[in-house]
Amino acid sequence: MASTQMSSERAARIPAATADFKVEVVAVPVSDVDRAKRFYEGLGWRVDGDFAAGDEWRAVQLTPPGSPCSVIIGKGLTKAAPGNSSGAFLVVDDLDAARAELVAHGVDVSEPFHFENDLLQFTGTKGRVPGRDPKGRSYFSFVSFSDPDGNDWVVQEVTTRFPGRGFSSDAATLTELLREAEEHHGAYEATAPKHHWSGWYAPYIVARERGKSPEEAAREAALHSERTSGHALK
Repeated sequence: MASTQMSSERAARIPAATADFKVEVVAVPVSDVDRAKRFYEGLGWRVDGDFAAGDEWRAVQLTPPGSPCSVIIGKGLTKAAPGNSSGAFLVVDDLDAARAELVAHGVDVSEPFHFENDLLQFTGTKGRVPGRDPKGRSYFSFVSFSDPDGNDWVVQEVTTRFPGRGFSSDAATLTELLREAEEHHGAYEATAPKHHWSGWYAPYIVARERGKSPEEAAREAALHSERTSGHALK
């Protein structure tokens, strides 16, 4: 039996994922918790919590501005050696502005670069080519910096996302998404039962952010609205 056929049959036996599995916290190994906390807090990252249990365990959770994912630093959390984190991405929609902000915070940030032949590599500066992506593509221009322990961060510019990867959280993108929702809601509202607009907009936007097409999102929004509108209007 051909390997491609076996792969297809195996995939057919795997049930489709229905639950959300969100990456929300990533551990970053550090040697000095207070020093690392000052560094990340100095970047403007929000301190969500600082917890300790005796002298052997401590956890500090911080969240970068606009990020749905947080990082956790501390003591007794991970077997990874301090400074062993490499290849973590911070995504921005304006690389130059992000770099300028990091410099203003006193961070030693690299100059913009792209990767030779588009091959991402996280071993030092291997494969890096000075300058932005010459084709100006989304996803292919970077800068990088390290925390005091040497944990590496790659800052990636994303202006247009790949299909199915949702949307950026900037105001212009959200405005366009709301306008799109308004247009599709108008077509639905013309013949739909009485309902509150929010009960249609919310599932539409969630579906679009999960990679559904406008048509698929409109169908999901209609079903959700019809299931809940009676309760919402009471």
